[in-house]
Amino acid sequence: MSDKGRTEDASDVLSGSCPLPLTQYNEIVLAHGSGGKLSQQLMQNIVLPQFRNELLEPLHDGAVFSVGGARLAFSTDSYVVNPVFFPGGDIGKLAVHGTVNDLAMCGARPLHLSVGFILEEGLPMDDFRRVVQSMSQAANAAGVSLVTGDTKVVDRGKADKIFINTSGIGLMREGVEIDPKRARPGDKIIVSGYIAIHGIAIMSVREGLEFETEIASDTAPLNGLTDAIFATGRDVHVLRDPTRGGLTSALVEIAQSAGAGILLDEATIPISEEVKGACEILGLDPLYVANEGKLVAIVPPEDAEAILLAIRGHPLGEHAAIIGEVTSDHPGFVLMKTRIGGSRVVDMLSGEQLPRIC
Repeated sequence: MSDKGRTEDASDVLSGSCPLPLTQYNEIVLAHGSGGKLSQQLMQNIVLPQFRNELLEPLHDGAVFSVGGARLAFSTDSYVVNPVFFPGGDIGKLAVHGTVNDLAMCGARPLHLSVGFILEEGLPMDDFRRVVQSMSQAANAAGVSLVTGDTKVVDRGKADKIFINTSGIGLMREGVEIDPKRARPGDKIIVSGYIAIHGIAIMSVREGLEFETEIASDTAPLNGLTDAIFATGRDVHVLRDPTRGGLTSALVEIAQSAGAGILLDEATIPISEEVKGACEILGLDPLYVANEGKLVAIVPPEDAEAILLAIRGHPLGEHAAIIGEVTSDHPGFVLMKTRIGGSRVVDMLSGEQLPRIC
């Protein structure tokens, strides 16, 4: 398709898009934690104006700064997933992987983590021990150390079993600059494997669904995969792990930051048959379902094939695929060419498909 034809298609699709849903609330609702539109508005309208500074401004997965000549990345996240234990993982493993991955998406080598536990009175001691052991195993597997922490206990009924906060620090690779603003027209978009697995694993437990093949969370540390990417010596403009809000919410954020458009090809997006079937049963769109062991890489076109091969050569990337490209058309919007040949806007998640997913 020519650029001219694509621009006309984009205009037609955008002009026919649906009106936006209600976004103004007097109270916090679950969707404010979705990683989508309401999460973005909460940050932009309330948090950012109070703390605005050059390190926070990019709103990336972590802050990058220099100390004593060393470039460091720093990230923090909190985990409230329900249920605490799920196929393929638990809240402890998820907390370690989440912060390791946020540092890796900055282009850093994760080094050290902190942990904060908020425990509800009545939590079985065996459950807490199991979570802590899982965190230890996950940290060892990711090559990071848990070096400091804190524990608080609240009254019975004032929390939900256990909440965890993890923060982490990592050492930036020399010469690496990962920034959503670096996405440029012509760049290729790579996703490292099947999407929507984690969210469906959680939802299947909540709904008591059973499938012929168990759907287990894809939670995993991605720093080994980013090591393989950077070992190619090729340029990488953007990295992102599409967790809350799913693949398309992450891509919309990137498009808005870069002031560029993104065009996806639906037929190339890797989704397993089990997840497709589960999404149909549950009425969910896999493009908006959370992932915990996948990354998106936006890379120059001349480097895309080499990076794709490196990702596919890693155990976490065997189903990686190029799913689209950055374009100068429709800046700030993500469009997708559908399997039947049409186009549709894929906007940031505006509600809450799956609350408390991480």
